[in-house]
Amino acid sequence: MEMKRNVNGTMMRRGFTTGTCAAAAAKAAAVLLLRGQAPATVSVRTPGGIDLVLDVLQPERGADSASCAIRKDAGDDPDITDGALIIARIRRIPRGIELDGGTGIGRVTRPGLDQPVGAAAINRVPREMIARHLREVSENCGYSGGLSVVLEIPGGDELARRTFNPRLGITGGLSILGTSGLVEPMSHQAMADTIRLRLRQLRAGGAQTVLLTPGNYGETFAREELGLSMTCHINCANFIGDAIDAAVELGFERILLVGHIGKLVKLGIGVPNTHSAFGDGRMETLLACALRAGAGLPLLAGILECATTDAALDLLWAAGLLEPALVELGRRIEDFLTRRVPAGIALGYLCYTNAPDFPGVLIKNDQASDLMKLLEEKQ
Repeated sequence: MEMKRNVNGTMMRRGFTTGTCAAAAAKAAAVLLLRGQAPATVSVRTPGGIDLVLDVLQPERGADSASCAIRKDAGDDPDITDGALIIARIRRIPRGIELDGGTGIGRVTRPGLDQPVGAAAINRVPREMIARHLREVSENCGYSGGLSVVLEIPGGDELARRTFNPRLGITGGLSILGTSGLVEPMSHQAMADTIRLRLRQLRAGGAQTVLLTPGNYGETFAREELGLSMTCHINCANFIGDAIDAAVELGFERILLVGHIGKLVKLGIGVPNTHSAFGDGRMETLLACALRAGAGLPLLAGILECATTDAALDLLWAAGLLEPALVELGRRIEDFLTRRVPAGIALGYLCYTNAPDFPGVLIKNDQASDLMKLLEEKQ
């Protein structure tokens, strides 16, 4: 595949995620274990359907175990894990596929993250990717038993101290992440310029309505759960404020913003760029909303300890204060958006959650309902 992207006139190289590295290392180690010889390279298919061929490093084989490593390449993205080795140590077991983290892999200590408390910080999509490739190798080798995999990242504990992992409640190392399998170059100015360019192209095609989603999850929710048309859709990533400003300047008359509460909650304190590099403030915003809803000190202290917005919502729900807290959050988001656009622009927002007790739409304004109907008609 082509590993470069033309971003605002600059050719920027894409990379691959720690999840892709882990799947490739596990596949190579399985081949070494079951066939007796390590491949020089290994092919893996990303969740996005892209095939990558990666170099296999440090193959080692024991009596009934094997290990291989893949070096992380973040491309032109300033990723803290760039150059790190992701090692997979694999052995036979009677049945099934077991996956755990060893040295340099973080461990979840707070509820509300992708994995339960006590589990290795290996997210769902990389877990599925690893299992899929191991089943493929087993089938090709005629092996009907199970495989146990332990992932390691040498120096991962030290690297993790420079990330948000400690604050999120992930201790002891890095996380194995990735939803698409690829790392896109993250030049902030280049990304903002690219979003503006895509908006300009959409507007030039006659569109007067735009659907903005901050990330792939928002796009999936808008398409699959809300049934909205994607013909006028722009993925604005973390650049919510820049995207809204550009849409107004380019003459869009209607803007619908659909996003997870983990992103949109930051609008409640006026943070227009939701990337962690520009600050957090999620729990502080929910603290203010909970206080307005009548929460006492024990509940406020519990919210402050939460690693994710979904975990904080669980506490508010259990206390019977979720609805009034969301009313306050909705008011704050509405104030932010109203100040962002001039009169005459219809700007709707919809905020959702994946919390298991109350998944789906949390809050939305009246204009969001009208715009959703418009986008449903286009479907």
